[in-house]
Amino acid sequence: MLFSPTDIKTEILVRLGASTTLAYYTDAIIHDWMTQSYRWVCGYKKWPQTEARISTTFASLVAGEDGYLIGVYPEGWKADSIRLLTIGGEKIQKTNFYKFRDFLEDNSGSDEKIYADHGREYYVNPNIDLSGTVTAWGQYTPLLDPDGASTDRTVFTENGEEANEAVVLRALAIAHEREKKLQESIAYLTQAKDLLETLWQKIQAEQFAYQTADDEGMWKRLDVLGGATRDDLFRRDQFY
Repeated sequence: MLFSPTDIKTEILVRLGASTTLAYYTDAIIHDWMTQSYRWVCGYKKWPQTEARISTTFASLVAGEDGYLIGVYPEGWKADSIRLLTIGGEKIQKTNFYKFRDFLEDNSGSDEKIYADHGREYYVNPNIDLSGTVTAWGQYTPLLDPDGASTDRTVFTENGEEANEAVVLRALAIAHEREKKLQESIAYLTQAKDLLETLWQKIQAEQFAYQTADDEGMWKRLDVLGGATRDDLFRRDQFY
């Protein structure tokens, strides 16, 4: 079983020794392959193992030159990956960045609870009447310490160990590509992808029974440009 970076490194070396012609691999080379492979595996899908939550203070948001309140994505988080943002416990609605700009330009005094992200920053309506803790839920890319202790664990250990094996296979693909053994490289890469696709199917099978909260409000559509919900804009018998 592969649990730690040490296990992964050892497995890579064992398999390289048995299947390649290169006589020596430096720690620097192996560590680079491990890091590349781990990042590739972590970014292959939106794994539940790479979901994260982080909090900061409302005061940490700074006013940009356009007047918006700006927050910076946490280090290691993927751009555009914030799925839920709350301020003082209140949910802020995510909108398209360009619609967000248009809306605030046409409704400069609106206190609509909306935000948008662009690149590695997120922008909050400066007129919202909220304060306190800013909490974000999203996706990050974990780091792998190739020199980590044998007691260290990857994010997939004991919850998706197929992904640890995929890290090894991806590293082997890199090694064989370096040796110009393209068919072997493709074979290892295909095996890695197959493992990850199988793991993803298992995760989806576990999530199939997720129930939607009985909350009528979550289905309302916000007309960002008009500032009204779809239910407000279109009412039954409104023309009679």
